[in-house]
Amino acid sequence: MINFTDTQKIGVGFAAFGATFIFLGIILFFDKGLLAIGNILFLAGLAFVAGLERSFRFFFQRHKWKGSGAFFGGILTVLIGWPLIGMCIELYGFVVLFSGFFPVAINFLRRMPVIGMLLNLPFISGLLPVNTSA
Repeated sequence: MINFTDTQKIGVGFAAFGATFIFLGIILFFDKGLLAIGNILFLAGLAFVAGLERSFRFFFQRHKWKGSGAFFGGILTVLIGWPLIGMCIELYGFVVLFSGFFPVAINFLRRMPVIGMLLNLPFISGLLPVNTSA
């Protein structure tokens, strides 16, 4: 069983509340207050779960500067008061940052019973990355 420290438990709570606020901010027509609070809570949760040093190492690697800049620039744009533009920039930064993780996640989902069947349908599998697992 995985043991979590109290700090990591708090971080999971912050990240969950952050994701909830971001979701509500999007549902309520890009409410800038909810999006700003959600972004701050989500980043705080990430820092609590992974630790400050690991978070900095992840975001500020040389090959991830473009994605990190877009992600943090989107957050700054939301905080300034342009929520729709900021969320679009943030989404771009998120995709660039985690683009290496998407094929791994899709291959994991392909092994699940119902979702795997749907992902292996011809018209869907043509849109997704090629299954490289043996």
